[in-house]
Amino acid sequence: MLKRFISYYKPHKLIFTLDMLAALVVSLVGIVYPVVTRSMLNDLIPNRNYRMVVICGLALLGLYLIRMLLNYFIQYYGHVMGVRMQAQMRSDMFRHLEKLPYSFYDSHETGKIMSRMTTDLWEISELAHHGPENLLISGITIIISFVYLININVPLTLIIFACIPFLILVAVLLRKKMRNAFMESRKSTAVINASLESSISGIRVTKAFDNAKKEEEKFEEGNKQFVFARRDAYKAMGRFHSMTSFITDIFNVVVLIAGGFFLYNGKIQLGDYSAFIVSVNLFIAPVMTLINFMEQYQNGVTGFERFIEIMDEEPEKDAEGAVDVDNVEGHIELKKVVYGYDTSKDVLKGIDLDIEKGKKFALVGPSGGGKTTICHLIPHFYDIESGDILIDGKSISGMTRSSLRRNIGIVQQDIYLFNASIKDNILYGRLDATDEEVIEAAKRANIHDYIMTLEDGYDTQIGERGVRLSGGQKQRLSIARVFLKNPPILILDEATSALDNTTEILIQQALDELCVGRTTLVVAHRLSTIKNADEIAVVADGTIIEQGTHDELLKLDGEYSKLYNLQFKENLK
Repeated sequence: MLKRFISYYKPHKLIFTLDMLAALVVSLVGIVYPVVTRSMLNDLIPNRNYRMVVICGLALLGLYLIRMLLNYFIQYYGHVMGVRMQAQMRSDMFRHLEKLPYSFYDSHETGKIMSRMTTDLWEISELAHHGPENLLISGITIIISFVYLININVPLTLIIFACIPFLILVAVLLRKKMRNAFMESRKSTAVINASLESSISGIRVTKAFDNAKKEEEKFEEGNKQFVFARRDAYKAMGRFHSMTSFITDIFNVVVLIAGGFFLYNGKIQLGDYSAFIVSVNLFIAPVMTLINFMEQYQNGVTGFERFIEIMDEEPEKDAEGAVDVDNVEGHIELKKVVYGYDTSKDVLKGIDLDIEKGKKFALVGPSGGGKTTICHLIPHFYDIESGDILIDGKSISGMTRSSLRRNIGIVQQDIYLFNASIKDNILYGRLDATDEEVIEAAKRANIHDYIMTLEDGYDTQIGERGVRLSGGQKQRLSIARVFLKNPPILILDEATSALDNTTEILIQQALDELCVGRTTLVVAHRLSTIKNADEIAVVADGTIIEQGTHDELLKLDGEYSKLYNLQFKENLK
């Protein structure tokens, strides 16, 4: 893990080197004050050399001015380096998230992912900046102070440094508990972010059902979990700091008693004793810095561990030897396909389908039967357990996912529109399309006339998830994307489900036009929309129980006939 962390320093070698050099000079300047103090007490002041006293004072002031400028450099450029490393990690995580399969997002909440990309990475950047500086400055200062103190009085110095093992022992014993506590704190922060993201996204549903109190209860549950986790983290941190601070306080007591005893017995001069008291604080300060650094270290390490957890998730990978496919004709075959979202239950149980190129094939049946799962498997969103899926006689496992999906257009029941302009949302179908092609796609989706009534036309911002559009308008906009993409294979998963009858007729006409010459797989709840399909399959409990044309299935007087008659009666009411 350390090697992976260090790799993010590589693009910033110059700033890092200068930052460390500045930190080195700052630590060296820190030792000057006690050295000058000792010289004044033992030599300059007793000998009344006031000229050198003034010169030393001015020199010290000049060094402090240099240290001020170096501290500015460290604070500014050090933080800039940390932010750049944070940005690189965020970019790496985002690119990795884009490569992760559907199954990852089935089990990870958006709010928790966002927490790892914001809070955790901020803590990492703070560690990246302050960590090396603290270690370098404190380490050098401790070494120099040891050499300087031992030069003043060896026995007194050895007594002081004898306290160090106790400090290390306490740090080792309490470090693991503090680390675990901060990891739990990170998880609780992710939970509260996930709850907040869910509640805000669903605010309209909350208002519609007047369930604000319920959402408050859910949020407060996560909030309490956060408080408890932070409480445990702070308890561990409190133990750590109180114990280590107590040991460092002992330093001063030891210096006072032992130094006084040595002074009384004439084993140390008054000037050396005074300088030792000043200098021992020079030793205690970096020790305290390292102690305080442990909290930042724990925050950064736990954050980086959670970052690594995401980065180690297995991305979608094309099979070895997979090839790009072009000029797809659209003949789709499913051969004894078995699939389950988890190992405990199969959603599809040996599905066999043969959809000829250019044909419209419809899937109907009860919810949960496996219709949408079939739609997800053809673009290779999930890996099947057994069987095979072929396009134009070639297994999709031997095709690159990118090229396969370029040849498939999907309109899903759950529409997602980006918080951008109408034009940008349509362009998502084909990013290099011209304005004329965008307009043509909108016309074919029967939404162009509406767009032209808007003040900003195609540049109109539609808000988060298309909140400023009606359900039908959002659906037509998503259909326009597919018109623009113009793929040889279409998958329409309840594509007209959000439309009223009048709008549905308009869209259906456009879809019928688009389907000409293309292989189309339609999942429909309204059977009236797929009466003219070339073939219809009834899917229930992961198997195909009936298959044929509309008329053939009605003559069977089976499940399809029951569904059709039930909807026909409802329409008569």
